[in-house]
Amino acid sequence: MNSKFFSAKNVALLGILIALVIVLQLFASAIPMFGVTLNFSLIPIALAAILLGPLGGAIVGFICGLVVFITMAILGHEPSTAYLFQTNPVILTIMCIGKTTLAGVASGLLFNVLKKINFHTAVIVGSLIIPIVNTGIYMLGIVLMKESAAEFMALTTSSAGAVFAVVFGLIWLNFVLEIVITAIFTPMLYRLVKIFKKGD
Repeated sequence: MNSKFFSAKNVALLGILIALVIVLQLFASAIPMFGVTLNFSLIPIALAAILLGPLGGAIVGFICGLVVFITMAILGHEPSTAYLFQTNPVILTIMCIGKTTLAGVASGLLFNVLKKINFHTAVIVGSLIIPIVNTGIYMLGIVLMKESAAEFMALTTSSAGAVFAVVFGLIWLNFVLEIVITAIFTPMLYRLVKIFKKGD
């Protein structure tokens, strides 16, 4: 880690983005549905990754995942997540915290590579990769915990396949909505990034 990352300007920005991601995760998420929410907190993760690089994206993504883990799994605000934590604590913990952390890292890395080719494209791709990684890891986690998920929904082996098809359909819908939200906010992100970079 180089000292430039910990400049006063970057630390202040990181603090603002951490506060923003906590507020958005706690108060601006949609109604949970089997652990899935319409996640506006992906926006500050994108900003952190683009403005502060992979480390910034990882830090804000980690905080976001930690808030999800504490509220949904430990405090039980989302019953299915709390149940999966009881039956698969390691997988659930890694999934909750890892999905947004890795999304932040991926966003920062892609932005750093693509900005040398086209800055605008780098902002777009850096933003859109976050819901892709976030949803992909979530789906993988559900597959790894499928038996516990089936138990939570009181499913028999014969009916589990059909219900999981519906569950993954809902996850896919949530993913599409997150992509749309990110795409809508991308122009704003682009302007904020340009303003910030001019001050460097």
